[in-house]
Amino acid sequence: MQLGTVMNEGHCPTLPLEMFKRCNNFVLQKFQGIRVQVRSVYIEGRSQPSKGQYFFAYRIRITNNSDRPVQLLRRHWIITDANGRTGNVWGIGVIGEQPVILPNTGFEYSSACPLSTPSGRMEGDFEMKHIDKVGSKTFNVAIAPFSLSTLEDDTDTFGEVNCDAVLEKE
Repeated sequence: MQLGTVMNEGHCPTLPLEMFKRCNNFVLQKFQGIRVQVRSVYIEGRSQPSKGQYFFAYRIRITNNSDRPVQLLRRHWIITDANGRTGNVWGIGVIGEQPVILPNTGFEYSSACPLSTPSGRMEGDFEMKHIDKVGSKTFNVAIAPFSLSTLEDDTDTFGEVNCDAVLEKE
């Protein structure tokens, strides 16, 4: 796999939630009542360090704390390895879906990213839109950088990082 590749659900084994208990944790963004959280974990069993292949899984939780339904339209990831090489991934929805997230509910999914180095980071944004009679203006929720690392983090909950970079589209 090359840098900038994010594996879709069809190529990523189902990962138990327990696997994400000891991992790198961040709350990435709160905007217009939308909260995005990420947990990442190194998958040793799928990695081959002697060949420069490191496999990381991540779990995303999107919570809609607003009073309006939203739909996730697109994603954009910027993936950077430990050598500073960067790749971009754009796609429609996530894991083959463009989920509608009703008020006070959430959506979770898991995916994976291979790297050629033992650490790196991902960041990006989700393009979303409100889907109600008030209007359908799209907006981007920025996802701050989160780490991909072979080292475990002892935290057992989502940590928080404040991020203010949000773009609105007319």
